Amino acid sequence: MTLKECKKEEKADREFQKKFKFEGSINVLTQMMVDPAVTEKRGGGKNLPLRRGEILDVIQFTNQEQILCRNSQRRYGYVPRTVMLHL
Repeated sequence: MTLKECKKEEKADREFQKKFKFEGSINVLTQMMVDPAVTEKRGGGKNLPLRRGEILDVIQFTNQEQILCRNSQRRYGYVPRTVMLHL
């Protein structure tokens, strides 16, 4: 990883912590897959765009309806629990 990529990731992490009022270090709890049968959604606001079969890093189990996740492009957002499958 180059210095430029590292700084870009650090900036994205700081923006995430500010936007979601997330305290402490960002740790991946587990990985889950978006259900391949679900319709794709664009996301927006604090919701993460959904793509069928995409593997997401779980950052926090926020409540019974949503999970805070990160995708492969290091974008963060909420995902409904109903569309997630355990690997």
